[in-house]
Amino acid sequence: MNTIVTQSPCCGETTNPQFQKLNAYLDTLAIDQKDPRRKDKLIMTLHYAQSLFGYLPEIIQIYIAQRFGISHADVSGVISFYNFFTVTPKGKIQVNVCMGTACYVNGADKVLREFERVLGIQTGEVTSDQKFSIESLRCVGACGLAPVVTINGKVFGKVKPEQVPDIIEKFLIEETKIEAEVINA
Repeated sequence: MNTIVTQSPCCGETTNPQFQKLNAYLDTLAIDQKDPRRKDKLIMTLHYAQSLFGYLPEIIQIYIAQRFGISHADVSGVISFYNFFTVTPKGKIQVNVCMGTACYVNGADKVLREFERVLGIQTGEVTSDQKFSIESLRCVGACGLAPVVTINGKVFGKVKPEQVPDIIEKFLIEETKIEAEVINA
């Protein structure tokens, strides 16, 4: 690993603001590449990087590995072990459908199919405008509300397939309001 990452397809040149924030964050950690305890800071660094980029593309994984003085395989292993981390881009509006036992027996598969139909994408994909992505989750721990959908952290319980278009419309309206506020600020 002699080559230092200087360009990233996810964020352009390293002059990109997100990349600069990641670099500044890593600088504050003062990572000693000879210290065997340096990996203690890896998970929080990956969380931070994912909050900046929305996912952890390979180029960012390699850069973090270089900064920590560890192999890309070590970083990739941590990412694949923890369910929270993702290596695929997500939409601005992230739809998660719980497929745990209680949700599944109460129709979560039908709810998921309806989100896929309305948005025109499959689970694990992002709409072409980058607004929506759909994921299925193992369990969100809200079995009494089955079937459960979370969208950008907001929980919807006892969701029925016929409610899906209204739920999507609500989030589009909210996003439009936020964009208008930013423009008028």
